[in-house]
This record gives sequence, C-alpha cells and structure tokens, in this order.
Amino acid sequence: MSKDSIGKVSQQCKIAAGLFWADYAVLGAQVQELEAAGVDWLHIEVRDGKYMDFGMPRGGFDIIEGVRKSTNLEIEAQLQMVRPSFDVFKQLADLGVDMITLPLETMGELTSQAITYIKDALNLKVGVWAWQGTPIVAFEQYVLPYIDIIEYESRAHFWVKESGQSPHTMDPIMIDNIRRMHEMIVAAGLEGQLELMEDGGLNAGNVADFIKAGMTVGEFSSPLLKGAGGKFQPGTGQIEAAVKKLRAVMAEASDLYRTENGLKE
Repeated sequence: MSKDSIGKVSQQCKIAAGLFWADYAVLGAQVQELEAAGVDWLHIEVRDGKYMDFGMPRGGFDIIEGVRKSTNLEIEAQLQMVRPSFDVFKQLADLGVDMITLPLETMGELTSQAITYIKDALNLKVGVWAWQGTPIVAFEQYVLPYIDIIEYESRAHFWVKESGQSPHTMDPIMIDNIRRMHEMIVAAGLEGQLELMEDGGLNAGNVADFIKAGMTVGEFSSPLLKGAGGKFQPGTGQIEAAVKKLRAVMAEASDLYRTENGLKE
C-alpha cells in the first residue's frame, strides 16, 4: 500500500474505499481499519444538498476534517455539487484533501479553468467524473497528461433500502463504457499515468470483468462497510476480511489481464 497512490498506474488494480456507507459514530476507527487492511485511498462524496435533488448534504467539511485526522492515506473529494466555486476548492485543500474530482455535468465550461486552479494554485491532484448516461465523448477533452483520473459512475436507486446491498445497478453496458474509455487513454499514450475508475456497483463477483476492460481503480463502499447484518463495526474483523476478500479477487484478475504497462495484448 502506497501513501501516494493516486495517479500512479500500477499492474495491480487499486481499491478506493468509499465512505458513503460508513458509520459516522465510529468513523475514525473504520477509516483506520480500512487503512490497516490495505486500501489504496479514501473516496468521499462531498454534496451541497442541491446536486441531483439530494435533500440533505452528506460528506461535508466536518467529515473530511475527521477523516484527515484519522489516516495518512490520500483523500479524494468527489464533488457532487452544482458548479462548486474556487473558494470550495481552497477550503478542501486547507482541510487536507489530496485530490478533487470535478462533476462534468454541472461544471460545464468552467471545468478546464477549475482543473488549472486546482493543479497550479493548490498543487493538488485532479480528476473528472460523471454519471452513467453522460456520453463517453464528454471525457475526451480531459484525457490529458495533467489529469490524474477519470471516473464513470453506474446508475443508482438511492431510494431503495435493501440491507447489505449496493443501491447501484450494474448494467452490462458499463463494461463496454470502461473499455471505450480505456481505448481513449491508450490512443492518447497515457495508459501508464491516467487512472480509470469505475464507481459504484462493483463487488467481488463482477470486478474482474472491469479489470479486463481496462479499469485501474475500483471504488467500493458497500462491499467494505456493510453486510446483511448492517454496517460493519470496528474491532470485529469484518472490515479487514472484506478488504482481503476483494483484494484477492482483484489481484488474481490483475495478474491475469494486466502488466506493469497496462492491459496485456
């Protein structure tokens, strides 16, 4: 496990541990167990309460502050916000995040300017992300040497509350989406440095298909933090076991499909 994982493509596909399903009553302990178990970085969705009509903000600055005090891992702030301002980026930098991932759907024409500010003025890593349904062509402008990651998130039905399950629905088209995005990265000569993440709906049963398609990072929250009996609690060994189970499957697939330079021919 590296303390500087983001943007350094490796032969092994990485784990970005999403904190959406964390138990905030024991957040620090959960984060420490995720780190000890070997996840590569922490993925926090930062919301403004307006994006996608979520009625309540989640993953706010107070959560980032608590996570930063609990870990040495890199922290990604994935912004689920409506046109977040440069002031927001500066506040996130002051809180100690290592990467800001911008929402293509709402940033619009400000995306490139925001990337420049985050990279040059704040000296942070930067990425772009979008929900399933956003055309793949929207990412073409950001397959660039100074971008650290591009992320595509599968559709979700957050209003359904199945215990122990992810709210995301994994459509077969998502594998082809990741394959096409990987081909864009290869065509730009950036396979060794631009990360490609599938976000949401991944688990031990389907992750190998995405690694085969070119994914270099998987975002996982449900598989690492909850089960049929509810959210995993620190001190029970559940988080460590979940990370190890997932890591074993991903290592096998990475060995099968990847080399140090990218996908096998």
